[in-house]
Amino acid sequence: MQTPSKGRLPYEGLRVVEFTHMVMGPTCGMVLGDLGAEVIKVEPPTGDHTRHLLGVGAGFYPLFNRNKKSLALDLHTPEGREAVLKLIDTADVVSENFKPGTMKKLGLDFESLQARNPRLIYVSHKGFLPGPYDHRTALDEVVQMMGGLAYMTGRPGDPLRAGTSVNDIMGGMFGAIGVMAALSAREQTGQGQEVQSALFENNIFLVAQHMMQFAVTGVPANPMPTRISPWGIYDVFQVQGAAEEAEQIFLAVVSDTQWSLFCEALGFDDLRGDERLRTNNDRVRARDWLLPLLRERLGVHRAADLAALFENAGLPFAPIARPHDLLHDPHLLATGGLADIDLPDGERAGHTAKTVLLPITLGGERLGVRRSPPRLGEHNAELLAALGYAPEDVARLTPAAAQRAESQPKAPE
Repeated sequence: MQTPSKGRLPYEGLRVVEFTHMVMGPTCGMVLGDLGAEVIKVEPPTGDHTRHLLGVGAGFYPLFNRNKKSLALDLHTPEGREAVLKLIDTADVVSENFKPGTMKKLGLDFESLQARNPRLIYVSHKGFLPGPYDHRTALDEVVQMMGGLAYMTGRPGDPLRAGTSVNDIMGGMFGAIGVMAALSAREQTGQGQEVQSALFENNIFLVAQHMMQFAVTGVPANPMPTRISPWGIYDVFQVQGAAEEAEQIFLAVVSDTQWSLFCEALGFDDLRGDERLRTNNDRVRARDWLLPLLRERLGVHRAADLAALFENAGLPFAPIARPHDLLHDPHLLATGGLADIDLPDGERAGHTAKTVLLPITLGGERLGVRRSPPRLGEHNAELLAALGYAPEDVARLTPAAAQRAESQPKAPE
């Protein structure tokens, strides 16, 4: 496993108990875990159901549950609730993202737990902050549709969700930011507090720039595919690829200096001298005839040659990559942006895969993986013994599915 070598991680010694599933809640715990916290994921007897999702959900559990321990308990039994309450008594933070009312029915809501542990910080990840919508069931795609993001992403009349779980992931990150603020406040007051993060409000924050555009200009924002670009050249171009197959490349020229460099690099002296294209705003107004001309001229070039030319000139460019291509990205590999984990479930359980680390460095180093995503109930014996349970009580409290998971062969050496 990969860990920074320069001193302690910021949240070493912090204990987080999470009751989470899907993406939003687990993201919050992953961030805190990557920063050094001991994160204990409490799972039902059958485990977090995202362990076994198919399709685009297949990556949820292994990505967002690294650097955590798994404690499998049946919270619908008095013994399971008693054990988890003993655990929470030792915790600094509780994190949850179940539908409203679920935690209260279990006696695990903020008010009940704060009465036991006044220093406890309790972070809830919901669809909506308290208000007229808070009774609704929300998903990332739901709030993208109602929050203007799908409108901005798709073509007119064809709303389209973003290509990843943007609100779930960012909502979990904002939950973690709220926890950090509450920890700082606790140092001053000695008291914990409740933190709330929500999908809908997160989405509104994402589209706030377009809301502000309307406030400033009085003109509604157009969907991104038909927006009025602030730059003369800021587009995807179809060019030549390997074996004469067509490829696409994104090219940008966002200043007058870059326009001069662009024309010089490609030998477009006639365009550089054209008074109609002298400034960026001139080029924006000329896009109707300029872009078709550039598509024709650039279309005869190879993508690799254009990439090299733009890189040498210091101009913005990008190949059109697919997510799985990035597992072999030379920059990510060279900078330590990817790390190995052992997969915990399914047919590939125990096999090694690459995961993506948080996009920050501390002291010049990436925050690594100390623990692979845990198997169901992998840490029952360790955690329950520390709470004073005898081995026979641990066995009684540990669900059969967790006992089977624990008996599976460990990852190959």
